[in-house]
Order: sequence, then structure tokens, then C-alpha cells
Amino acid sequence: MISPASTAERKSALRQPLRLLGGLLPLRYFLLRASTATAAVISGLVQTFVFARVLTPDVFSIYILIGTFGVSLWLFDLGAAKILFVRQRARHLAQRVDGSIAEQSTAVVILYSLIVLAGTLACFAVMAKRPTVSLWQAGEFALFFSFSALNLVWFPLRNVSNAVDEFLSFETLEAIRRGGHIAIMLALLVGLPLPAFLLLANLLWFVLLGTCIARLVDKGAMASGLARPWSTLAEFWRGSRAEILRSGNYAVGELLIYSFPYVVVPMLFGLGAPTIILDTVFKIFRGATLIYAAGLDPLVPRQTRAFADRDIATLTKATLTATVLCAVPTFALCALLMFAGDRLFALLLGQAATIPPAVTVILIVLLLANLAQNVASCLLLHTGFFREIARIATILMVAMTVMTALVVVTGTDITGFIGGYAAVYVVGAALYVLSVVRGPFRVAATPKAASR
Repeated sequence: MISPASTAERKSALRQPLRLLGGLLPLRYFLLRASTATAAVISGLVQTFVFARVLTPDVFSIYILIGTFGVSLWLFDLGAAKILFVRQRARHLAQRVDGSIAEQSTAVVILYSLIVLAGTLACFAVMAKRPTVSLWQAGEFALFFSFSALNLVWFPLRNVSNAVDEFLSFETLEAIRRGGHIAIMLALLVGLPLPAFLLLANLLWFVLLGTCIARLVDKGAMASGLARPWSTLAEFWRGSRAEILRSGNYAVGELLIYSFPYVVVPMLFGLGAPTIILDTVFKIFRGATLIYAAGLDPLVPRQTRAFADRDIATLTKATLTATVLCAVPTFALCALLMFAGDRLFALLLGQAATIPPAVTVILIVLLLANLAQNVASCLLLHTGFFREIARIATILMVAMTVMTALVVVTGTDITGFIGGYAAVYVVGAALYVLSVVRGPFRVAATPKAASR
């Protein structure tokens, strides 16, 4: 018979890890962020599942490319969102009123909105010139581009919200966005016309963007209006030119690493199955990054505060906690792929394409490297180590170019290309981890008077 004292001790032992975790991150935010991150991954998989059944393989692959180009618009961010985070966070921690930072945040959001609009119009013009595409279809492609590209506007809003501790309200909006888009997408399977899906998905975007901006204006993190937005942007450029150039180098490198395969694969292997295989692998590979955000984002305030205070013990503990939180879903996903990957891909793709078994193994390697890379790059970005990430981005751009040239020369297939990509990515992940040790950890271990 178990004594009451023994039962109490066991309950206390079970609660202790939760207390330790709660001491490092707000549990409510963690649970909300975990749900939205999971929904983000589900959204990508649902899109693949639905489009594979309502579109032909060729049209499906065109939507894949358009969506990729839309998401790739974040190249235009050039790291500005992270620069805004660092400045807004410093202002917020110091409880300092600084109208210029709020105006710069607003100007960046306005600029990004105009970039999305220009990209949408360009997509319509390009598709309308294709002889096999009607004006109606060109409009559908343009709306899907907008649906994908509006992430560019959402990105600085997320960073500003997190910087001023409005993460709970932002993640609530994110949960509404993910749930709404998944529901609208699934409605395609029961007869919702594609144009209706595209219009409703964009309308939901506009409502949520307006709500988020209004909250940040009330918080004082954004300005209610700008008389001269271009002058504000010019001021932001002058004050951040060195950081923007370095983070811009990083953004170009990220674009090359995550988007250039969508250009290379159709050119080398054609549309249809090869492009669908690549997109499915990347939806899981990149989707894991969205899950990692659930473990990384809640700990950023603790990491940045510890870094500012030169508290190496807390910084190390918070970073290790983030690693463990990201490792749990990574290992679960790797196990799923190892033991049931073939059935998972068959369910997602139906008859559209077949994932080779070797690609599943490569995907597992990519997921493990992605875990290390995301934990390290998140800390580097939020502590302002733009020079280090720019250097790594340059190395990876060169390595990816060489790898692609070798694929062309050797005439390898899609499996060989994905394998070469994984090899370069693993090297990049190792460089990021090394930079964390030499960068934020080294600075946090140094007294303020002696630090850089």
C-alpha cells in the first residue's frame, strides 16, 4: 500500500519540472505558441493534401512555384524586422518613450504592404501573358500569390509584438489565422470554388492585419499615421545601414538556401512529380521550423534579458531549455518518418507523386540539422550578431552554388540533388552552433565593462 506521504512526494516530483519550465517561460504563451506552430505545419500539409486532389499535377506544381515566390518576398525584409525587434526591445526594457522607433516600424509595414501589392500585380501580368492562361485564371494565381506573400507584412508585426511583450495577443490572432485558413482550404474538398477560397483567405488576412496594427498603435509601438513615410524609411536606413547590409546578406543567403531549389528542380527535372517531391520534403523540413518557434519564441525575452545583463547561467539555461523543447517534436517526427514515412506520403500525395525511400532518410538528417540551426540562429539574430550570420550566409551561398554545379555536371537525379543540399545544410548548422559559442555565450560570460 502506498502511503499518503509517498504519493505527495511523487506529485511534488512531477510538478518540479513544470515549475522549472514555468520559471523560464510563460506557460500560457508556450502552449498557445505550440498550438499555432502545430497549426502552421498542419496548414502546409493540408494544402498539399487538398491541392493534390483538386488540381492536376501540372497546375499543382505551378501553384507550388507561385506560393514559393510569394513566401520568398521576405527577402525584401533585409533583416529590418529583427533590427526593429532589437531596438523596440531595448526601448521597452528601458521603459523609454521613443516616437521615432514607432514611426520606423510603421514605415516598414507600409513599405512591405506596397511590395506585396506590386508582387501581386506583377504575378497577374506575367500569368496573363501565358497563352494557356485566361485572365480569370491569372487573377486566381495572383490572389494565391497575395495569400502567400502577406507573410512579409506579418513578419515585422510579429517581431514588434514580441519586443513589447504583446506576444499573447499576437498569437491569439495567429491562431485565428491558421484555423481560419485551414477551414477554408478544407472546404475545397466539399465543393467550395477555388476563387471563393482565394478571396476568403485574403479577406481574413486583411482583417487580422488591421486588428494587429491597431493594437500596436494603442501600445505605442507603431504610429497612427505618418506624414512622410519615405523620409522615415530614409532615416531608418541611415541609422541601420551597416546592420541592414549584414542582415541583408543573411536574407539573401536564406533565400538561396530555402528557395533556389524551387528554381533548380523544375529546370533540371521538370514540373510534375519532381517539383511535388521537393515541395513535400520542404513542407515537412521547413514546417519543422514553425514548430521550433513554439520552443524558441517564448524564451527570447528571457535570453535577451540575460544577454543584456551578462547573465551567462540564465542564458545557457534558457538556450538549453529551448533546445529540449525543439528536440521533442523533432525526434517524434523523425520516428514517424522512419517507421511510417511511406504511408504518410501516400496519404498526402495520393497518385500525384511517390517519395523515394532514400529521400525519407535524407529528410531525417535535414530535420536534425534544422534543429541545431534554428536554436543557434534564433539566439544570434535576437542578440544582434548580424555580422556573424552574414558571414555564414556567404559561405553557404558559395557552397550551394558549387553543389548545384556538381549536380548538373554529374547528371544526378532528384534524390541526389536533395542529398547534396542536405550535406551543405549540415555544414551550415555546425557553423551556426560554433558562432553561438563564440558570440552570445562569450559576451554574456564577460563583465559589461570588458565586453564589446
